[in-house]
Amino acid sequence: MAHTDHQTMRSVLRREIAGTIGLLTDEHDFRAMRRYRSFTFDNHTSYLQHVEALLKTRASQGRHTAVALFDPQEYAEFCADTGLDPDVQSSRTRFTAELATTGPVLPYEGQPLADLVPALVDEAVRQATWEYASTLLARLGACASCGEDIGRAAFTRASHLVVRILDTAGAGTRHLVCSVTAKPETLLSVLHADEDDQGAIQLDEAEALEFTTVLALGIATQSPGGLVMRTSAPGTTDRVYGWRLRGEGLEPLTAGEVFDAYCTDIDSGDLISPESDVDYCVPPDLGEEGQTPGHRY
Repeated sequence: MAHTDHQTMRSVLRREIAGTIGLLTDEHDFRAMRRYRSFTFDNHTSYLQHVEALLKTRASQGRHTAVALFDPQEYAEFCADTGLDPDVQSSRTRFTAELATTGPVLPYEGQPLADLVPALVDEAVRQATWEYASTLLARLGACASCGEDIGRAAFTRASHLVVRILDTAGAGTRHLVCSVTAKPETLLSVLHADEDDQGAIQLDEAEALEFTTVLALGIATQSPGGLVMRTSAPGTTDRVYGWRLRGEGLEPLTAGEVFDAYCTDIDSGDLISPESDVDYCVPPDLGEEGQTPGHRY
């Protein structure tokens, strides 16, 4: 009887433990792990099927599982830094536990793996973009003329602009894209905003932080860039408008400039047919928030 009670308690405790699975999302990363003899999978498609079956089993048992992006190169570096043997299963477990606190992680909520994988990759890109932009902002240091921290001031400025842009948008769903030209490649960030039943704007905090950081980098470095807003509401046509980064402020794009941007293929330069039920228009007035102030870093 006592033995049965112990088994029952342990079963209850197992359901209380949250787990993390490190996922090899693409064929290239999967092949990189095949060099380890202890990694016994030989087919990426089969591997993904087994992972999805495990996720479904844990969910059916009431267990919470998070999925992390497993990067073989980062894993090899982790093992080298910690002195672990990379060809041992326990080392992969240690690395996955580390990912649970530092890497891109998404909860498994019963969604198909085909939906979870791209969302996880997007989360990884978003985190990498934020880390890169944050590092560049921190390196800018203080203004030579006034001593103000350039990165902090630019982030404050960007935060005010984002709030003003969202406040002046019409009712409905808001989809905001920011692009900033940086080396070695252009940084791109997306911010989604919805309204609750009381009309209050709902944002994902991590997404808003990354978006604001990218915009702040463009402001601080006065790099070429721009923002485009698309608003959608039931019973109305979508509205698309935007601004270009100009100094520390935003300069409105004309309706024609927005139309050209949306209806031109980026790679070939060929014209693309405009979407139906979309109004390409000038942006609302941001007031003093959108103007370029006199101070220069």
